[in-house]
Amino acid sequence: MKAKGKRMKRSAQAAAILTGTFVMAFAYYHINFQNHLSEGGFVGISLLGEYAFGLSPALTILLLDIPFMLLFALKKGWRNMGPAVLAAGSFTVFYAVIEHFSVLNFDLHGQLWLAALLSGLLTGIGGGLVLRCGGATGGDDCAAIWLHEKTGLKIGTVFILMDASVLMLSLFYLPLAETLYTVAAVCIGGKVITWTVEPQILRRGLASIPHMFASSKRHATPVAPEVKGLNRV
Repeated sequence: MKAKGKRMKRSAQAAAILTGTFVMAFAYYHINFQNHLSEGGFVGISLLGEYAFGLSPALTILLLDIPFMLLFALKKGWRNMGPAVLAAGSFTVFYAVIEHFSVLNFDLHGQLWLAALLSGLLTGIGGGLVLRCGGATGGDDCAAIWLHEKTGLKIGTVFILMDASVLMLSLFYLPLAETLYTVAAVCIGGKVITWTVEPQILRRGLASIPHMFASSKRHATPVAPEVKGLNRV
């Protein structure tokens, strides 16, 4: 029974990782690349490589990932690398397949705010699923996990800080408007990653909403009840 339970748990973990990497690959190609938005981390570097030199992001990401994932394996141990290898490999395969065979076109150039919102939501959910299951979509994720553990910063905050350096490079290849919308997408994605990996943070935030309204009611000026014969003007 225990062996069966472990297999089911691993199958569910693998399914979640594959779902997360597919959502990320779908969003990066159809939302970011098709609307000339960049991204942070190695994905951002690979997209810039495609804009500037026509290099396939699927290959660039893999070449960037390998050395960092090897270093992460040396620190964490090879036994813990299964989910990370699955995530990185599946993301590369999904992006390559979508890049070559997808016929979908999401033209949001006239609504870049919507492109930024969709990119942040989708990549945040996808990346959060992968990280929550113990995976990493690449070497930059491995570095982010390591920094999160060492500094105590929220995982989404670490991603935002790491992505900021890559986004600065975007100014050399992309117009200012696209770069600023990319910054918005990265910030949204970082928050969504935090909520997905650490759902108790989102639950606390949602639970505080009724208390905010209750608090405003408590501070409202009390109205004296009308008593016949006493409250007449």
